[in-house]
Amino acid sequence: MSGAVTASDQPGAYRWILLAGVWLIYFSFGLMIASLAPLVGQITAELQIGHSTMGAILGAWPLVYIAAAIPCGILLDRLGTRVSLTLAALLMAASGVARGLATDPTTLFLAVALFGIGGPLVSIGAPKLIAQRFEGPSRGTAMGIYITGPSLGGIAALSLTHAVMMPLTGGDWRMVLFLYAGFVALCSIVWLGIANHPAARTRLSDEDGGKKFNLAAFGEILSVRAVRLVLAMSIGIFFINHGLNNWLPEILQSRGMSAAEAGYWASIPTIVGVIGALIIPRLATPDRRLGVMKLLFLCALAASLLLQLDPGAGLATGLFLQGIARSSMMTVAILLLMETPGVPKERLGLAGGLFFTAAEIGGVMGPLTIGILSQSTGGFSVPIASVTVVCVILLGLIAVLRRAWEHR
Repeated sequence: MSGAVTASDQPGAYRWILLAGVWLIYFSFGLMIASLAPLVGQITAELQIGHSTMGAILGAWPLVYIAAAIPCGILLDRLGTRVSLTLAALLMAASGVARGLATDPTTLFLAVALFGIGGPLVSIGAPKLIAQRFEGPSRGTAMGIYITGPSLGGIAALSLTHAVMMPLTGGDWRMVLFLYAGFVALCSIVWLGIANHPAARTRLSDEDGGKKFNLAAFGEILSVRAVRLVLAMSIGIFFINHGLNNWLPEILQSRGMSAAEAGYWASIPTIVGVIGALIIPRLATPDRRLGVMKLLFLCALAASLLLQLDPGAGLATGLFLQGIARSSMMTVAILLLMETPGVPKERLGLAGGLFFTAAEIGGVMGPLTIGILSQSTGGFSVPIASVTVVCVILLGLIAVLRRAWEHR
């Protein structure tokens, strides 16, 4: 028997192969999240949906996510990432197919809601795998790399839908969603191939068999004040991200842009976010993490003010700053949570479930609030002002969290 060890069998090399597979699933996650945003105009016209109803539909999957996140976190702790991420990708693909088959607001709502079952397995599973396989500066690097997945998926949906996919399908928005769903299903096959490699199966199996779930686990984690503050911040972070991610193309079209132009401009924050995600988490070392988070919240605040402007340098600057904030707010918050004293590693799945359960409250409120306010006011000035208010609240929370960390 040969004693040679291949690169993929070496722990240092293998963890990056795993990260590549997780990145692909997370790319699919971002693609499906952003797939409806550039098609809002076509969908609302064909299905005769108002902005308030469409806002509820866009917030359907975060609503389900709230209920599913903790059970998914528990399931992830029991099954491990190999099975959980495969299941997640298949559920996301099914959601895409169901969206294309929707015939009215109710069926579209249910189709989008289905994504909320698969989504938690991805967004909890990815940071759990990274927390277990990476340490020190490499953990921040890995977090930065994987978070580019949904950003690039969002870029693909926003920039290619009207420029490439709609012309390719003869303007059939349903076929566009079917093609996106097919891509996600293909990604699940690729991940399964990576995860079923002999070395992969051995290492992924090491993640299973952690502490079994019990009700005391909730109290164990929530008893930490810093955890509660991070959970509160996650609500505001997702209010901003989900609200603007879903409505930005429509906001830009209300400024006089065409659908294709709005798609390109809406891609600016995502493109900037990809670059920021590769740099900012690595800079957010434990001693600087709270300061970095404060700067990100300031960028989000400035962006919300500049988004009130008409197309030009000011609006472009606002989109740039939004990209910086969007790229890393969630990543740094998860790092804060997972490195908080009192959160055991074997409970990271449950901790992640709690994080995203809280966060998706904001994920529901963001799109819904912007939709309702835009319909009631006939524009997007007031909805964007609501984002500004949330940014101010986040700055207050980070100040409280700093004091909690100093006295822990």
